[in-house]
This record gives sequence, structure tokens and C-alpha cells, in this order.
Amino acid sequence: MPEHIGIVAVSAEGAALCYRTICIEGASLLGPHNHPEVTMHTLPLAEYMRHIYVDDWQGVAEMMLSSANKLAAAGADFLICPDNTAHQALPRVVDRSPLPWLHIADEVATEAVRHGYRKLAITGTKYLVESDVYPDKLRARGLEFLRPQREERECINQIIMDELVYGQFKPEALAYFQTVIARMQSQGCDAVVLGCTEIPLLVCPANSPLPTLDSTRLLARAALRRAVGAAAVAGCG
Repeated sequence: MPEHIGIVAVSAEGAALCYRTICIEGASLLGPHNHPEVTMHTLPLAEYMRHIYVDDWQGVAEMMLSSANKLAAAGADFLICPDNTAHQALPRVVDRSPLPWLHIADEVATEAVRHGYRKLAITGTKYLVESDVYPDKLRARGLEFLRPQREERECINQIIMDELVYGQFKPEALAYFQTVIARMQSQGCDAVVLGCTEIPLLVCPANSPLPTLDSTRLLARAALRRAVGAAAVAGCG
């Protein structure tokens, strides 16, 4: 049997996209209507934001660990978190976690290298963009990166927190993202990281000035590969 995937959810729209991707794309690996077992646990986004607003990443880590322990009790074999911003707390989580984790920025960096991209535009919440979540992983793979300008970070953050997490996808928001991405393209970026798990619901390869690195779906596909790969190895034994 494939491994049991545990999803530590933070915001609903991004977690739902990750869950749907695992379930739908599982069929290509396991056959019609088939996918690994998946369990998801969600604490209120408001509680996460209460910690994030005051830069309390230990508080975020404790919430992630609470979900991790519940998922371990439910039988999960490993964990993913389809929330880029929350990954700032992951270094505080892994040593105390009952289960191993996949890191969303690792999967994005791997995909960038696979495509031969050299300089990535990073988009996401201002908390994510101003952190080292992506820079650390990208530098480790020899990749350059560019962050949006400060005013752009604020505008993108407002779109994410006031619209995208509520399932609102407006033409004006897409136009703003396209403008920011095009500006970073003019500064040498050859791909854009959709580094908030809701952004792929608004920006996609068909409407982006740059090739996209969809963090949500890349993490979901990595979880599928791990879950099914583990089953294949067991079968060979």
C-alpha cells in the first residue's frame, strides 16, 4: 500500500488545492479513481495569523506540531504543509515532530533546476517574501532570486489575505500580479515562484509573463511520488 499522507493545513483554499491535486493526479500512478490515503488537519487561520502578525514563529511551530501529532495518531507516515509562509517555523518543528516532512521550497528549487532556470522571481505574502524560506533553498542549488519591491509586497499581501484566501479571484488582482511579474522579468528573472499556495488559483502558465513554479502542485506531486515510491519499493522486496 502507498504511504499515508498527512496534510498540515493552514489556509483553506491552498490546502484544498493540494488535497485535490493528490487525489486527482494519484490516478495516473495508481489507476482510475485511486490515490494514497490522505488525512488533513486544520487549525483556524486566525490563530496562525495572531502569531505571524507579531513575528512569533515559535507559536506557529507549536500549532504545526499540534496538527502533526494528530495526524501521526491518525496513521500518517509523513507530513506536508501547503502553506509557504508557515515554513518559516518548520526548523522549529522538525526535531520535535513525530513524522518526517517534505519542504515546499525544496520541491520548487528541484523543479527550477530540472528546467534549467537560473533566476527566480519570488511572490507570496510579505512574511514569506521577506524571509529566508526560499533564498536558503535557492542559494543551496546555485539559483539567483529577486523579491518584489516593498510597495509591491504590501499590495500582493493584501490581495492574498483579503481576497485569495477567501476564494475571491478578481481580474484586477491578476493584472497587478502580471505587472509585478513582468517587471521582475525585465530584471532578468526567467521563472516565477508562486510562493503562496493560493496564487496558482489566480496566476497560471497561460496568463503569466514568466513560466510558473506552482508551489502547491509541486508539493502535492512530491508527496504522491514519495507515497507511491514507498509502495513500489515494498513491492520489490
